[in-house]
Amino acid sequence: MNEYVLRTHRLTKKYKTQYALDNVDLSVRQGTIYGFIGQNGAGKSTLMKLVTGMAFPTSGTIELFGASDEREIVRNRKRMGVAIESPALYPHLTAQENLEAHRLQRGVPGRDCVARTLKLVGLDGTGRKKARNFSLGMKQRLSLAVALLGDPEFLILDEPTNGLDPMGVVEMRELLQKLNRERGITILISSHILSELHLLATHYGIIHRGKLLEQLTVQELQEKCRQYVHIKANDPERAAAVLERELATTEFEVLPDGVIRLYSHLEKPASVSKALVAGGLELEQFMPMGEDLESYFAARIGGGANG
Repeated sequence: MNEYVLRTHRLTKKYKTQYALDNVDLSVRQGTIYGFIGQNGAGKSTLMKLVTGMAFPTSGTIELFGASDEREIVRNRKRMGVAIESPALYPHLTAQENLEAHRLQRGVPGRDCVARTLKLVGLDGTGRKKARNFSLGMKQRLSLAVALLGDPEFLILDEPTNGLDPMGVVEMRELLQKLNRERGITILISSHILSELHLLATHYGIIHRGKLLEQLTVQELQEKCRQYVHIKANDPERAAAVLERELATTEFEVLPDGVIRLYSHLEKPASVSKALVAGGLELEQFMPMGEDLESYFAARIGGGANG
């Protein structure tokens, strides 16, 4: 089995003089949930359209399930489920009729997959209700159901929680986690709002103005955003000894410039400074540091993460 479901190499899409994507090298590992984040217009949807064959690159290559030959890529796209932009739903049809229509169009064998997929997304009790009368959350679920027809190995979802109320966001997140956990489906999900992704994604890609700025795991992101107390004292070695002896902690590091980063006792900074001063140390700098997830992304893209 190939380690990567999707890889791109120097993938570029140019419209006249405007680059929608600029030499993007993106990698999505098998079994992961890849959160693709960037502001509106950053290039998220463009990349997804190139991968799904809805648009064609100006230059660069795409590798899908280990295949880079165009004919093999077309064949491997049948192993994908896609929900990009507005879902292609028939408003005058029921949920079951919508899925049956899509099943026939795509040549998915076996009618039993319709009922099974409706149950999976929680729409099995909608009966004769027409899609035009569905709530936005129900339409998003139906769009996901269309993408799930044929039991795909790889889901590509563009802003699937757009317009949902808080409960709808939670339900969608739990459903995607279930698909990933129980069925091993790899998911590439885009959003310009970090709060939709930070409880879901196992890997992240940050894109801004067509350029992929960074790819990292959730563990790497948490490490980069780790909170700590920044301490600069007149005697770093003695300060370290005081932390170990008086506060019974080894959760700190002494940097080459003598600055200490203390990762424990974050909720009790006063007790830390009191212990250091009582140990005969002069504190030149003492302040909480570190970023939360929102501010980290905002700093990388040079603006508000919700922009």
